[in-house]
Amino acid sequence: MDIKKVNKKLNIPLLDNIDSPADLKAVSEKEIPFLCQEIRDVLVSGVTENGGHLSSNLGVVELSVAIHRVFNSPEDHIIFDVGHQSYVHKLLTGRKKDFSSLRKGGGISGFPKRSESEHDAFGTGHSSTSLSAGLGFAEADKLKGSDAYTVVVLGDGAFTGGMIHEALNNCKKALRLILVINENEMSISKNTGLFARNLSKLRASPGYYKAKGAVEIFFEHIPLIGKPIIALLSAIKRKFKKLFYGSNYFEQLGFSYFGPADGNREDIVEDYLRAAKARKKCCVVHLKTVKGKGYEPAEKTPDKYHGLAPINSEAQEHTFSSEMGRILTEIADKDERVCAITAAMMQGTGLTAFKEKHPKRFYDVGIAEEHAVTFASGLSANGYLPAVAVYSTFMQRAYDNIIHDVALQRLPVLFLIDRAGLNPRDGATHHGIFDVSFFLEIPNVDIWAPLTFKSLEKRMAGYFSDKDKRPTAIRYQSGGECSLIKDYTENDKTVKIAEGVYADFDSDTVPDNIVITYGRILSEAIKAKAETDKSVGIIAFEHLSDLDKLCEAVIPFISGKNIIFAEEGIYSGSFSMNLASRIYERSRKERVTVLAIKDDFVIQDREESIFVTAKIDKKSIMEHFV
Repeated sequence: MDIKKVNKKLNIPLLDNIDSPADLKAVSEKEIPFLCQEIRDVLVSGVTENGGHLSSNLGVVELSVAIHRVFNSPEDHIIFDVGHQSYVHKLLTGRKKDFSSLRKGGGISGFPKRSESEHDAFGTGHSSTSLSAGLGFAEADKLKGSDAYTVVVLGDGAFTGGMIHEALNNCKKALRLILVINENEMSISKNTGLFARNLSKLRASPGYYKAKGAVEIFFEHIPLIGKPIIALLSAIKRKFKKLFYGSNYFEQLGFSYFGPADGNREDIVEDYLRAAKARKKCCVVHLKTVKGKGYEPAEKTPDKYHGLAPINSEAQEHTFSSEMGRILTEIADKDERVCAITAAMMQGTGLTAFKEKHPKRFYDVGIAEEHAVTFASGLSANGYLPAVAVYSTFMQRAYDNIIHDVALQRLPVLFLIDRAGLNPRDGATHHGIFDVSFFLEIPNVDIWAPLTFKSLEKRMAGYFSDKDKRPTAIRYQSGGECSLIKDYTENDKTVKIAEGVYADFDSDTVPDNIVITYGRILSEAIKAKAETDKSVGIIAFEHLSDLDKLCEAVIPFISGKNIIFAEEGIYSGSFSMNLASRIYERSRKERVTVLAIKDDFVIQDREESIFVTAKIDKKSIMEHFV
């Protein structure tokens, strides 16, 4: 989408003239509501066509405008959590002309990105990290003697993550750190937990702090008795406030607290931010916003419009996520020990039906993956069968808990690893390319990568029926089945070498070139075989652990051949690297090439297939045929 065409079509004269926060400050107060509407028009038009996070950004239009009118980016540091609510910030900080490239290869990121703009102080692709980073910025400014402010915009869903509370515990009153709580009662799914339920009870106004400041200044000028009077008045105020209103969580931690206020009224937000700025110390500004504000479909169903696919993409009714949810629900129908746990991703992981059918055995712990895993280990140790459904990239956050609380104790916990592999639209922060490597390094863990829905059901059913269960990870990609892969598994010529290992040739007719792979990248191997005149065979794995046994099973099929490993995962510690080393130790007759994601983060800098960017596509495979 050409931004100039959009500008002409949408008629956005005010936004057209804003290329920096300085331009925004020149806009008159009367024009601000019209500017906010123009921003919404661009968001709705651009995101509904090209995909992205819509509801969350519609809700923070006024908030973002007010922040940039009150503070001075990049001298003042502005950090968004989660970063998918930063689109308005991007429009106001010189990236308006590139907005049509949002979340595309070579385009601007859907999250703050330090290498993209000096106005993106910190990358926040994952939730609940911002306050720890913001505290670091504020402490650094204090050490420098700088008067800069750090503004952390926290979606209230971020408070379901433990890191926020750990950072709050370390904040110092004297820091120029301002926490803007954007309360819309949603992260992706509905927020859960005690903090979310009690947040709405807090209240204080900027007028209160203005009056308080004036009183303090008056008494400070009275010799001898001024400060004791201030201390006495503060003590009396605290007692009366506790009596009538109860305690304020943030004030007890030393913050000045403002709010809650209407976060979709730009003038009110400005007043609150200016009052907080004037305090020159740690403050909390609590705003209530409407997720999806100004676009009726998104207001009615904010979860549906949280993340949109591009308008021309094919919607898949049946995905691995939805199939997993169906299978787990049916298993739970028959076994009352089965529980489901997710981390603020009920819809994304396909567990809506499970919650509806078995609400007492469904747990959404919020954005707290570490807690989810250890909580599951407790359920398991006390006789239940928990399944933890989390995206691959977020499961990284619970690595220690998997090792210490589950694997070390050999507790039967099922990890359902969603969105495994490369996820181009969300970019490097959301690529699920590390899970196989880190699970392979952990003793006592069984790892599976089902190729089809049928296989997913078989692996899940097999886990729950196994009398000698051990910690198990089942990983699967975003979206649905691939027809090429399904045909491969159902082909009469496909030979089962071992449980979860298949070849499209037998040991009597071994081809010269053998591609070894698993998961979605199998489709690239199938294409490569179809488009070459060389002698090629494929071995596809669904079972990725017990590598010594797997090696013994495939050795008769590969002795002396040209082997190409192809893997949609990081090279170091990968399945390919581990299996290739075992093959070499036993045989040393083969020519072995490993095509995996190089030890770096995959940044898609061009409009092309993500497999091409990572050099694990069919062409890259074919280059190694002999």
